[in-house]
Amino acid sequence: MGILYNSFFDTPYLRFGVGEALVFIHGLGEVKEGWANQFEFADQYDVIIPDLRGHGEYTMTDEISIKHFAYDVISLLKGLGLESAHICGLSMGGMVAQEIYRHAPEMCRSLMLVSTFHYAPKRLGNLFIKHRRARAENSSPDALKEKSARVCLHSWTSENLDSFYQFYRPNSEFFFKSMEACLSVNNLSLLPKIKVPTLILGGQYDSVIPPWVQLLMHKQIRHSEFAIFRNTGHIAKLEAKDQFNDVLRKFLNKHKGAS
Repeated sequence: MGILYNSFFDTPYLRFGVGEALVFIHGLGEVKEGWANQFEFADQYDVIIPDLRGHGEYTMTDEISIKHFAYDVISLLKGLGLESAHICGLSMGGMVAQEIYRHAPEMCRSLMLVSTFHYAPKRLGNLFIKHRRARAENSSPDALKEKSARVCLHSWTSENLDSFYQFYRPNSEFFFKSMEACLSVNNLSLLPKIKVPTLILGGQYDSVIPPWVQLLMHKQIRHSEFAIFRNTGHIAKLEAKDQFNDVLRKFLNKHKGAS
């Protein structure tokens, strides 16, 4: 269904469908194909799904930071001749979406921030990185993927686990650099400045980024919409595909033509 293109900036991406541009941005350790359950949006939208640097097929890794992730997406959209798009990001992708708004608010028709956060206290972030590095040193790659699946998912069905393993492909060389980039985010002053339609989503049993964090974000972004998916963990797009897509589609259709 999707066709892989390369922009002038060598960002691998999928693109298919017609209509207003809709960008999906994956999370830490994921690849662009992880949005497979959302390919159906191509019936109404021009769907664009990039790999972030250090992930999937994106081998350019000169700088790993949320800012550079955002620049890559902005450059991709400009290279495609697009002036604006609806931007949806999961987890780390949600941080990238916020950063895109920081640098190019005029390019954001709307924002959909899914299971993400806007600020990480530095001391807490350093402790978390130290803990994850120690765990990685004592575990095999397969064991780490299994642990990640059981942390990210609420329902450990064979179908959910298989889907997770298919699209969660962390690059050992760049994984912790990307994690450090996430834990340096500070958008406390940015959120109140967001003026475009914004949807904030979370999972009831998300043990990676609990939903009270998204509630705080909702309270900081005026006129934002907020919803929590019941009986899901960190990846509602997988565990509650139909409900997730329905909520996104209703929001998008309501804000078609937003600029």
